Amino acid sequence: MTVDDTNSGEGTDPPPDPPVHSGQHYEVDHTAEPTDDPLAIRLEALILGADRRYTPFQAARTAGVSMDLASRFWRAMGFADIGQAKALTEADVLALRRLAGLVEAGLLSEPMAIQVARSTGQTTARLAEWQIDSFLEGLTEPPEPGMTRTEVTYPLVELLLPELQEFLVYVWRRQLAAATGRVVQAADDEEMVDRRLAVGFADLVGFTRLTRRLEEEELGELVEAFETTSADLVAAHGGRLIKTLGDEVLFAADDAGTAGEIALRLVEAMAQDSTMPALRVGIAFGTVTTRMGDVFGTTVNLASRLTSIAPKDAVLVDGAFAQELTRTGDAPASEAQAAEEVAAAAERARLAEKEGRRDEEPPLPTYRFGLQPMWQRPVRGLGVVEPWLLARRGKSSA
Repeated sequence: MTVDDTNSGEGTDPPPDPPVHSGQHYEVDHTAEPTDDPLAIRLEALILGADRRYTPFQAARTAGVSMDLASRFWRAMGFADIGQAKALTEADVLALRRLAGLVEAGLLSEPMAIQVARSTGQTTARLAEWQIDSFLEGLTEPPEPGMTRTEVTYPLVELLLPELQEFLVYVWRRQLAAATGRVVQAADDEEMVDRRLAVGFADLVGFTRLTRRLEEEELGELVEAFETTSADLVAAHGGRLIKTLGDEVLFAADDAGTAGEIALRLVEAMAQDSTMPALRVGIAFGTVTTRMGDVFGTTVNLASRLTSIAPKDAVLVDGAFAQELTRTGDAPASEAQAAEEVAAAAERARLAEKEGRRDEEPPLPTYRFGLQPMWQRPVRGLGVVEPWLLARRGKSSA
């Protein structure tokens, strides 16, 4: 599939549509024609900051990008094929130039530029859908009898757009700074991509039954409350929320102690809310591959499997996670060891008092967590594993 992608320059008028030659043309899907609703067009122009001017072919040619590459960029960003309708703006041309320029300058490979387009498109598409479904829908309730929702929408978008844009850029820069800081602290170059992390899944128990019992609005409120509580707790205690899946959240942390604290707080928070079903959490520690903000690999699969076999209102972890807590001093190797340390300290204090000495004893380790080994069991696709039940130190881990 080839087209003439010669740059026609940047005159005041867009270049004409290309002739279609037999045996050499660009296949398009004509099922996604842009809307011609007057209000929708006005809102589009307001949000994009420009009027429709180019067909896809004209935009690609003006940007100096092949139609094939332009199509791959647009699809990666999540935009439907629109045939050769005149629906694109100067902003679309500029975006193509920027992406293609990064490739030409050698700053990004072509596959990486496609990934940038796809990750940005997927993230912002979800944000935009949420803002329209929840945010704008609530704010555009007609303030006076006789007014329609559409009459309120345009001035509201006009007021909100610059503020939301500035806030979006601020949050993105903050997140980028945090992510960059984590990566540059990696021990070596390999860890910048394949890193050792604690990965956890938190899953609402019996969610399928709830979907049959609750009304749609009630179910939506429950899911939103679960996601909000989870996101707040994960962020507040130093973890990262990777994604939410309705009745399940996936989070990660750089160290086992942070992940363990998050997991137990999630269980405690849900247990205190009578409207919430029970929660179970599974965590594994090990090498993780990160791509487009998501995590992959055996460690992630193991965390998912542990979640599926975890008891209600409990946290189940793998052996590597337990060893990491022991190594960092966040948990004793066993409760017997902890008891022996206490008994030895008491005996030393007794002897010192008997002999009239005032020895300065080193403080006993203050363990945050307790670990109880569970029965070994086969886990589908991962062989036999020995899970451990995680609890706060001093609380029963049975």
